[in-house]
Parts: sequence; C-alpha cells; structure tokens
Amino acid sequence: MTRGGEQMGRWFDDAAGPVVRPYAMTRGRTRSAAEGKLDLIAVVVADAMSHRTVADQTLSPEHIDIVEMSRDTPQSVAELAAELDLPVGVVRVLIGDLLHAALVRVSRPVPPAELPDERILREVINGLRAL
Repeated sequence: MTRGGEQMGRWFDDAAGPVVRPYAMTRGRTRSAAEGKLDLIAVVVADAMSHRTVADQTLSPEHIDIVEMSRDTPQSVAELAAELDLPVGVVRVLIGDLLHAALVRVSRPVPPAELPDERILREVINGLRAL
C-alpha cells in the first residue's frame, strides 16, 4: 500500500528486522506508579527470586532483559535505557512493572541536600583525633 509514492504500513527496518513501537512495549502507558523513584541515577537490582522471570509468560522480552542485566550488576535507569536502546520513559514504565511484580528493587542515591555539611564532618574528625 502506498501514499504519494511512500510505502505505508511498513513495520520492518531492513537492518534491524521487525520494529516494535515504544508505546506498544508499555501498552500505551507513559507513567508508572513508581515514577517518583525512577530518576536517571536510580539503581535497579534484580530480586533474589527473579530467576523465575524466564518462565513468566506475562513478561515481555524487554522486562526479562532488564532483570537479566540487573541480576549480576546493579544498573542505573540511564544505563539500562542506553543498553536496551530504548527511550528512558519506556524503561521507567517497564521498571515500574517489575517493581510492582517484586522482581527488582530500586535504590536512590542520597540527594546532596541531605548529606551532612562538610564543616560538621571536619568537626567530628577533629573531635575523634582529640580522643
């Protein structure tokens, strides 16, 4: 089928094979319940019981890839998106699904505003040295 000399309905990339649109991977969702936890540097770690994901027929290949990649080495959301070559928004939704299924855990680094002041740390060190 063509329109103005342009082929329509082509869901195939010669180099990559069949193309799946990002909204299809997330079933049209753009946000997950865990959106607030999933900034770019949030670290994803597969749960110890995540080995059951291979047998889970409800998970997409992308879900399984995220679990596999974060099983041995904790990965940030940005690293997962880059490795999977997917938009960060899609990866956030997929990780949210895995969080809901208790297949991964997410930890966030301490924001700089919550870290102790350098002056206080120096006083503690000086106090310990004085002992």
